[in-house]
Amino acid sequence: MKKAMFILNPSAGKEKAADYRENVEKTLKEMGYIVDTKETEKQRDATLFAREACEQKYDFVVAMGGDGTINEVVSGLAEQSHQPLFSLIPLGTVNDFARALGISLDPEEAIEALKKGTEKAVDIAKVGDMYFMNILAIGDIAESTSSVSPEQKTRLGALAYFIEGIKAITSDEETYFEVEHDHGVWKGDAKLVLVALTNSVGGFEKLAPEALTDDGLLHLYIIEHAKLAGFVRMAGALWRGKLEEDPEVEAIHTTKVVIRTKEPLICNIDGDEGCATPFKIEVLPRHIRALIPPDKEELEE
Repeated sequence: MKKAMFILNPSAGKEKAADYRENVEKTLKEMGYIVDTKETEKQRDATLFAREACEQKYDFVVAMGGDGTINEVVSGLAEQSHQPLFSLIPLGTVNDFARALGISLDPEEAIEALKKGTEKAVDIAKVGDMYFMNILAIGDIAESTSSVSPEQKTRLGALAYFIEGIKAITSDEETYFEVEHDHGVWKGDAKLVLVALTNSVGGFEKLAPEALTDDGLLHLYIIEHAKLAGFVRMAGALWRGKLEEDPEVEAIHTTKVVIRTKEPLICNIDGDEGCATPFKIEVLPRHIRALIPPDKEELEE
């Protein structure tokens, strides 16, 4: 029989993972899988579980949790000789990868969709020995949102990121960057550098509206000398899907990026602390075998 590994973060979704565990296990068994359930207890557990699924040649891996848990699972699947089919049940604060793949943010709907899903090869990106599916951010704002604790995420949700982000926006601090890409080198002071893989970043589904999960590109945004008023203007452009047109934004589409700063600066990867500059980012095109849901109309048939 086919084997599925179900990896869940019991603290995700305000500790609601246990409410959905039985339904996921039941659904996978109905799909013809022997189910092996793994609960994370500490950081990187999900990566080790996913790597074990590759080594033992599981057929399917399903992850349930927030973007941090999903990132860990994808990191365990990346660049392995045997890679199981992958899907997820979103239970996080933002759930960007689920949004990008068209997976319902309602856990019950996401579980039901597993039965009719279809396979699609999707991009991820590599930076050093780390991987991401959604966003790498670097700058004062990125460092401030990395400081949001799990307790704050549970209690305040997306508001926690907003509060920390506003603190950084209102400061005068900027960073000198050298950003090397396919088309040249950008040099100068900036508030924030974003490298996006999908159209959903921080819950906004119009940051990079042209970004596809399988286009093989990094969508690079350099936010220059914007003060609070500038960020308010950018928020309007972001809402309209027109961030590239803002005068304080440099938008570049590339397959690789090298970022250097005068002093080492820690980036934020998919909402969690990442590595320090300098580093190189590259796309791994169509690298993950994702199970994506059918159209909602098909699911309801």
